[in-house]
Amino acid sequence: MRFSTWLLAPIGICLISVISWLGLRSATVPHWESVVIAEEAKPVADDPTTRDRSPVDLLLSPDEQWMITVNQASATVSLIRLRDGQVVDEVACGERPAAICWTPDSRQILVTGTYAGDLRRFTVQGEQLVPSGQLTLRFEPRGVAVTPDGKKAYVALTTGGVVAVVRLSDFTLEQKIPAGKWPRYLALSQDGTRLAVGANGSGGVCVIDPIAGKQLFIEDFLGINMGQMQISSDGKYVYLPWMVYRQNPITPLNIQIGWVLASRIARVRLDSKHRREAIALDTRGEAVADPHGLALTPGEEWVVCAASGSQELLVFQHAGLPFSDYGGPGDHIDPQLLADKKRFYRIPLGGRPMFVRVSKDGRTVYVANALLDAVQVVDIRDRKIVRTIPLSAPHEPSLARKGEAIFYDGKRSLDQWYSCHSCHYEGHTNAVAMDTTNDGSFRTFKTVLTLRNVTKTGPWTWHGWQKDLDLAMKKSLTESMLGPKPKPGDEVALVAYLETLKPPANPNRNPDGSLTEAAKRGERVFKSEKADCVRCHKEPYYTSPKLTDVGTGARNDAYPTYNPPSLVHTFDRVRWLHDGRAKSLRQVLTGDHNPNLVTGKGELTPQELDDLLTFLESL
Repeated sequence: MRFSTWLLAPIGICLISVISWLGLRSATVPHWESVVIAEEAKPVADDPTTRDRSPVDLLLSPDEQWMITVNQASATVSLIRLRDGQVVDEVACGERPAAICWTPDSRQILVTGTYAGDLRRFTVQGEQLVPSGQLTLRFEPRGVAVTPDGKKAYVALTTGGVVAVVRLSDFTLEQKIPAGKWPRYLALSQDGTRLAVGANGSGGVCVIDPIAGKQLFIEDFLGINMGQMQISSDGKYVYLPWMVYRQNPITPLNIQIGWVLASRIARVRLDSKHRREAIALDTRGEAVADPHGLALTPGEEWVVCAASGSQELLVFQHAGLPFSDYGGPGDHIDPQLLADKKRFYRIPLGGRPMFVRVSKDGRTVYVANALLDAVQVVDIRDRKIVRTIPLSAPHEPSLARKGEAIFYDGKRSLDQWYSCHSCHYEGHTNAVAMDTTNDGSFRTFKTVLTLRNVTKTGPWTWHGWQKDLDLAMKKSLTESMLGPKPKPGDEVALVAYLETLKPPANPNRNPDGSLTEAAKRGERVFKSEKADCVRCHKEPYYTSPKLTDVGTGARNDAYPTYNPPSLVHTFDRVRWLHDGRAKSLRQVLTGDHNPNLVTGKGELTPQELDDLLTFLESL
């Protein structure tokens, strides 16, 4: 099967599905591989152009003759011959894959499946990717790295708050190392002595001694949405892009001066705890939204950063970058850096650029562009896209795909400072309480509600005053983002995309999805007259359209009652209650939302409390 449809625009259907094998089969053996070609795999029966690919990560072979992409929407991995840009093989992997890495011999790749909850291994045999191992890890695996000797892999388990250590000889779990809250992406030093993890729920970088198997420290700098990470060749620093929320009301002036959301590149010391150093990325009138991909060129002369929200590649001369620690880096990019076009420039890309990889020549950058269903090849010296490698996709975009493009588009905000995704990470939530106009008052900060199952859980906003989701989308674009007036149908497309947002299977349940015995006991407490949680949190989404006052309100709020939030995946939070005052579920049930304060029927026993917590963590 040859791919005849090449994508040049962001089109398609937003689906996450596991598909069968497909692709060209050839006797040509990649330069880095000398094993026997496997037997012919069964191709897919349906047309591959009916699915989007959405590449989010990629690898180059050591001889740079081949490339492998991780395709999030189709839940596949593609092998691409760079000579002619042909996809020669595409195989299924775990649902919603996130990251990929080589083993040191470059004959095997490891791929994380975030929703599948697994780590998969593929062997490169000729022009085929052959499955050669699968390990269930659960808890949303994302970033992955392999030790220099190829004996172990490190996998960030986002909702588990740990890094899993996998022994590759028999593909088994060896250890879990605490890594802060919401670890997503990671980087391993060349000598294997330091592991840096972006702990998004903890607001910084967790530094681990992987040899000793222990966390050393977390450098917390109030960061959110930390992306791709790279450690310098000397092992001294880890570099990463991130965003900062400045805790100010959403007004035109506050947005424009960088006092709401702003973008940064940080470098963090790995030898011992030091204050992070950072540079600002935003320019007045044309800010940088959602920086995600980052890489240093082989000689570390340049730093490249893919800004997925403002749809561009940022290129910085590494030497002399004005990194600052305390008191910095300021609200906008350094004026001298901005004025020097030899040291800093921006290359428009379109779509949603994600992870980046740099060629050995130090000038060619490969960009996985999710919304273009393609890989873009950028010459950073000539400052232009020199090639686009399509991965095949539908001829026309679905309504949901159009909505997805709006959701991730930073240009929908005033001066392109942020997107819907900036606050609702991948349609979910973030780690900070934010001040928006949706609650009718200033300086009354609210936790960011998840958008998973949002089309089924109206009314909307914390106070439940919004009864029309289409109108809520318009309000978000024009008031929360202060962007240009949406085009007719934009809000319908956004709602169609939100309809696709579902949580993964809960990892705190039995493998078959059933409740544990402790969770069953907790369910009885949940529904009991004593706790009476079910009064406001009803199945199947554990919420209710009825607004209530349970005594946790804020004095300055414009509305006295609250919309009970959905408790589905409530374990996957770092803040609870409307203002984020509770930092754990246990604190919710023992603090201001103690069931006895709500029902007046008596305190829960320690056993009842533990069982109720187990049930809540299983929703």
